[in-house]
Amino acid sequence: MHHGTDKLMPMEAHKRKYLQEFLQRTNANVNDYVRIIKANEDKLCNSFAEDFDLSSDEFVKMILVDAAFIIEILLKSKFRNLQSRNDRIFAKPWMIADIMFDVCLLENQLPFFILEELFAEANISMSSRDNNKPPIIKLIHAFAKDMWDFSKIDDNLDNKCFDRVEHLVDFLSICLVPSESDRPKKTRLGTLTTQRVTVLHQAGVKFKRASKNSLFEIKFNYRSGTLEIPCFQVVKETELLFRNLLAFEQCHGSTNCINDFVVLFNLLVKTPKDVDLLVDFGIIKNWLPDSVGVSTLFQSLVKETRIIPEDFYFAGLVEDMNRYCSTPWHRLKITWSGIYFKHPWAIVSVVAANIIFLLALIQSVCSVIQVVFMKFGVK
Repeated sequence: MHHGTDKLMPMEAHKRKYLQEFLQRTNANVNDYVRIIKANEDKLCNSFAEDFDLSSDEFVKMILVDAAFIIEILLKSKFRNLQSRNDRIFAKPWMIADIMFDVCLLENQLPFFILEELFAEANISMSSRDNNKPPIIKLIHAFAKDMWDFSKIDDNLDNKCFDRVEHLVDFLSICLVPSESDRPKKTRLGTLTTQRVTVLHQAGVKFKRASKNSLFEIKFNYRSGTLEIPCFQVVKETELLFRNLLAFEQCHGSTNCINDFVVLFNLLVKTPKDVDLLVDFGIIKNWLPDSVGVSTLFQSLVKETRIIPEDFYFAGLVEDMNRYCSTPWHRLKITWSGIYFKHPWAIVSVVAANIIFLLALIQSVCSVIQVVFMKFGVK
């Protein structure tokens, strides 16, 4: 939504080109779309936190250009046949990747209702085989899945309520966060601490890639000592996306789910070794240059979080893991691993020391037996 700055002029040219394509595709008069925006001008102005130093006509033009651009991006992402060979954006993979994340920045959000109304007005044919125009909800859903490797986004949209979607970030949040009926029973969090991944592994915890894709399907089986975590990928834009989801959740959301996910992973992933272990188990797909970037990512994000002990999503999970690690045997394994196996040659030293101790013990026992036999005259 930032217009007029010199560095954004190339993108403004792309947007105007996409507006032309949108008008040609819909075979509509631009005045039809202007009329819709004009009718909603007051509602649109009230949707933005900032005031725009624009005339009414300039404001309407800005909304139309941005809305047409987003709709064209959604259409071309879903229907590849709409992409021309010389497409100014989709022909450049790096560019569409950047745009995918830019449209999810809070400062770049367009009110969802205007996208819906303009899309409803558009007469769009997808292909010669299928003339049915899909709901814009379906287009955004497909776009979101492409954007963030989101098999993590629920395919069953019937379980979600989109009646009051504010914008794309709100839509993404609704898709990611479990519905009320799927959330665990509330348990008060006793203490916000648990062992990190490598220490849990030392205690005997087994890690397993969860079969379900939801980010929140993290489960711990106390009996088997198995921690299931869904696979997710980390790219350079992941931190930016999480920051926007966090900011929106804290300002407008009715849950703390994204917040609590970040808090939990900051507890589990403290060092690059923790990241490496989760990569080995197929839980994290790391597209950053190294594991340090992943561990520092959550340390940075957690600074923006808040904790509500009475409503911490993973309270039961944390309590179960702490209970598992507090048993004498698992505590001993952690201590033993921490003291003796911290360095590569430590295990050799421990084994050698035990052998020497055993030989010394045998020698002492033999000496005692020999003395006893001599005392009683036994030959």
